[in-house]
Amino acid sequence: MLKQHREPVKSLNTRVDLVMKATSYLGMGDYGDMMIGDKAIEFYDDGDPSKFIQIPWTEVDSIVASVMFKGHWIPRWGVQTKKNGMYKFSTRHTKKMLREIRKHMDPNRMVRSLTFFQVMRRNLKALGQRIIALFHKNKQKD
Repeated sequence: MLKQHREPVKSLNTRVDLVMKATSYLGMGDYGDMMIGDKAIEFYDDGDPSKFIQIPWTEVDSIVASVMFKGHWIPRWGVQTKKNGMYKFSTRHTKKMLREIRKHMDPNRMVRSLTFFQVMRRNLKALGQRIIALFHKNKQKD
């Protein structure tokens, strides 16, 4: 039986600033290594070498972090890209990872994600506005 040897994935980075164990939430949750370098953010799966994520800094729109307990705990964070949407990750030492990312991009593009209650309040407000608009539409018909 022949085994196919795949070529290892070529890193986009010429210099690596930080490597850390991470989990990618693209699908089920893959464990691997997160790399922050001079050219890109990269994730390589431990078990399957064909599973990798490479996001060049030019493609990163913003970094979104889920901050809890006034910044004492950041369970996960995400990379919002210009074309391909959101990639979510968690790392062992998230604060250290985000500080390293801040060196490579504008800190104003690093934002906190909305809390559960902020999302609920926004949805209830939008629902109320739709109901009010519906009543105004019915009054105009009369």
